[in-house]
Amino acid sequence: MIRPARLRDGAGIALVAPAGPLPPGALERAVEQVEAWGWRPLPGPHAAGSHHGYLSGRDEDRLGDLQAALFSPAVDAVWCLRGGYGTMRLLRRIDWRPMLERPRPLIGFSDNTALHLALVRRGLVSFHGPHAAADPFPPFTGERLRELLVRPEPAGVLPLPEESGERPAAIRGGAAEGPLVGGNLALLAATLGTPDALRAEGAILFFEEVGEPAYRIDRLLTQLELAGVLDAVAGVVIGGMTEVPIPTRDDIPPVREVLAGRLHDRGVPVLTGCPVGHIDEMWTLPLGIRARLDADAGTLELLEAAVR
Repeated sequence: MIRPARLRDGAGIALVAPAGPLPPGALERAVEQVEAWGWRPLPGPHAAGSHHGYLSGRDEDRLGDLQAALFSPAVDAVWCLRGGYGTMRLLRRIDWRPMLERPRPLIGFSDNTALHLALVRRGLVSFHGPHAAADPFPPFTGERLRELLVRPEPAGVLPLPEESGERPAAIRGGAAEGPLVGGNLALLAATLGTPDALRAEGAILFFEEVGEPAYRIDRLLTQLELAGVLDAVAGVVIGGMTEVPIPTRDDIPPVREVLAGRLHDRGVPVLTGCPVGHIDEMWTLPLGIRARLDADAGTLELLEAAVR
């Protein structure tokens, strides 16, 4: 995998909104966060969004901001402002040549999983991490992201948030090593059958989801299974399953039971409850970097540097 150059003081950070619209004050928060780390915020012309329905703007505007950031010599990293929906609509039209010629970090999660899949397919490390406009932006979340972007050395065993009530727990014990792949579960399923579909042979697969009831989680996992994705993984890391609708019937199993039922017997280590996804205190995971999962110890260790 090709690693981007580490970020230094004064780095130019493009702020783009390739998916959903931003709430009031979101862009201002992102600018302040970038400046607090000693970097230069470079908002795209349409970054604040025009609230084009459920999108932050027209496809042409969102694509234009992203493409301009990739081509700009002043941009040292591209940071997505939020998720939502709409990033997939841009995939066929993105020119990734500037990233191959001068690799740089691209940061985001949720709907922006689509961008990570496209970059990893091209052999580039990408960063599944918080959005620049996150509110709140806890110190734990910021420290995990910043250290990966500025330190050209392995992060080692990832720490856990002190305030988090949930701790990682094994659905199936064991240990495994492999490159990290994954992202939002709905996007992993939605991109199957496309050129940027998830490739997980021998990998540590991680996923997270928000707002989906148990039967939809089951359906998404079944889609990965039918596509052969789950047959090839070395291990599974499950992040936040947040804002799950309350079941309306007593016979509907909780999401954790669904996850255990679908993944326990696959013969690989599975760790759930990890700080990844739609939660305040979250890890940043560099996609494509080799990692070691120890489900018995409840740990995930990054074995390689994410930047050079």
